[in-house]
Amino acid sequence: MLNIGTIVLGVADIRRATDFWSQALRYVPRDGESKDDWVVLEPADGPGTALALDLSEVPVQKHPRVHFDLHTEDQVAEVERLVSLGAERVDWDLYPEDPDFVVLADTEGNRFCVIDLNHG
Repeated sequence: MLNIGTIVLGVADIRRATDFWSQALRYVPRDGESKDDWVVLEPADGPGTALALDLSEVPVQKHPRVHFDLHTEDQVAEVERLVSLGAERVDWDLYPEDPDFVVLADTEGNRFCVIDLNHG
């Protein structure tokens, strides 16, 4: 049996990405450790999937093949909170007619979606 243990995200600036994702997800560096080329973030409140940030020179994809879907029951508030942390709204050309998601980019330009669990 396999389980997802860690999701790895390529970033250009480890410290900037660590600051953003730590605040966005309420995660902390594993064992309090953060290096210039690699850090593993874990949930501050207990078990959960870890997020590793890996130094990368690969350019960000406009339409990434893999991305995060972050679920919330208060999409408007969470989008505003993430934008206040440094995320940017993405002018997404693939929105359906009545989307339940908002596309944002993190401080490194990586796209992710904020999904409204109350979308009706």
